[in-house]
Parts: sequence; structure tokens; C-alpha cells
Amino acid sequence: QVQLVESGGGLVQAGGSLRLSCAASGSFFSIKTMGWYRQTPGKQRELVAVTTSGAVKGRFTISRDNAKNTVYLQMNSLKPEDTAVYYCNAEVVFGTLRTYSYWGQGTQVTVSS
Repeated sequence: QVQLVESGGGLVQAGGSLRLSCAASGSFFSIKTMGWYRQTPGKQRELVAVTTSGAVKGRFTISRDNAKNTVYLQMNSLKPEDTAVYYCNAEVVFGTLRTYSYWGQGTQVTVSS
């Protein structure tokens, strides 16, 4: 069983910063990629960044600590339109070399104007 635990969400004023963290735990061979997605009510979940792409959207930077199986999302100059539930995703490889996708429970980010 693989668990992804996210932290770091909250309420911030426009122009502020937040750093999200997501730690993976469980029994597996390795983690292929980790990434962040976000979703607002009535809309599809959208990709924010994955570890193979580096910084995206200019204001957000993704990074990964392989030793800790943790991925971070540094969000700067936040805007009200960044308000969403942010989900962590991991592509996990098991001893059979089969890969499965896992999701965290989501963390709310609210940016006030």
C-alpha cells in the first residue's frame, strides 16, 4: 500500500507564497515521477507541474527529494485564480516493474484578493 500525505496548504493573500509538500510512504521499488495537480469546483483536474518538467507557469517551482520520497511545490506571487484543491500524484514502480498511479487526499489553497 502506498500513501501520499500532503501538507502546506492554507489561506494566503494575493502576492504571497506557499510551499506544498507531499511525502510518499509504503513498500515499493521506486517512484518514477511525482507531480501536482489542482482542481476547482465544476472543473477538471489540471496539471500544475511534474518533476520531469521543472518550473512551470513561471511562478511555481517543483522540486523533489528522492531520499525522502517527497515532492514540493513552491508557489510565489499567488493570485486569487490559483485558489483550488491541490493534489499530489506519484507514479510508483513495484518489484514486478509495473507502475501504478497514486493520489494524495488534496490540500486546499485559498488566495484572497
